[in-house]
Amino acid sequence: MQDLEIYIRDLEPGQLSHWLQAHFDELELDDASLDRPMLRGQGKVNAQPVSISLYPGAMGLRYACLVLEGNELPWASDLDCARSAWEALQVEVRCSPGGWQEGDPVADEKWWRLDQRGEQLVAWN
Repeated sequence: MQDLEIYIRDLEPGQLSHWLQAHFDELELDDASLDRPMLRGQGKVNAQPVSISLYPGAMGLRYACLVLEGNELPWASDLDCARSAWEALQVEVRCSPGGWQEGDPVADEKWWRLDQRGEQLVAWN
């Protein structure tokens, strides 16, 4: 099982499903309202099931955390997924560079930030 995790700033209702529909063979996700603590959905990529979890209000109220889990995913890495999200949504997207592990100091943690300024490794705050 693989997983991808990205953080989307200022996500609007319906944006997520609109973007994901272009990358999934099938998609069931009701994101018409983002006022719940968690939204769950599912999709298929090459006939393989993908679990979709969205956590509005993660990492501060302006970010939504998207987690995709499955054996077959539309993107090979968090950064590839973030690039696709940035291109489609035109809002700031963040993701881990992949080297973080549980127990690592958070102060040293860098994140990819994708926005109108380009792609940069930054501290979260």
